[in-house]
Amino acid sequence: MSVLLKYCGHRSLADLQKGASSQADYLGLIFAESKRKVEEHQVKEWLEAVPLHGKKLVGVFVNETAERICQVTRLVPLSVIQCHGNESAEQVAKIKEATGLPVWKAIHHGEDALTKMKQYARVVDGYVVDSRVRGAWGGTGVSFDWEAVPFYLEEAARQGVPCFIAGGITPENVEQLLIYQPHGIDISSGIEENGKKSVAKMNEIEKRVKCDVQCTK
Repeated sequence: MSVLLKYCGHRSLADLQKGASSQADYLGLIFAESKRKVEEHQVKEWLEAVPLHGKKLVGVFVNETAERICQVTRLVPLSVIQCHGNESAEQVAKIKEATGLPVWKAIHHGEDALTKMKQYARVVDGYVVDSRVRGAWGGTGVSFDWEAVPFYLEEAARQGVPCFIAGGITPENVEQLLIYQPHGIDISSGIEENGKKSVAKMNEIEKRVKCDVQCTK
């Protein structure tokens, strides 16, 4: 699939097993206050029983120190750090230097979003554009106006980095997002049923993404 898939918010061994068996490129783990928060010791145990089949792990942090992030990376083989809070370009640079890992920055959709993206040019290695919801950093299941997606993709392309779109993406609406040809899509609540990852929903997402790619060739 030419569109990168990131499944985020794996909160149990069973969730991680489902994600690892999917066609996702990245599996996200949240190490910040959230109903999907996990601890590095838990994840270390899960990974002893779950082969990742080449998938890359993304650790999601919110306004966290470089020291704390390094604690996690010593136990969990993260491939990417995702900063999902108000981290400055200077803080992101410090995290990159401390961990030696690429860092993606979450940008919350709004009038100032493109201006913020420009502030991280030549610092971050990718973006995740998410919905802005009062009192929450992400994982809300709320989408933003996808007509704005091309502007984010254009700015990311100018910087030479990928841009994932997140927020309220489901099997029912993913085809509407694919029209804009995002570099990647990031899904959490949209692949859950009763708070657990759903293989059926993952399969539906993958079928629609794969069909879209094949049909546009």
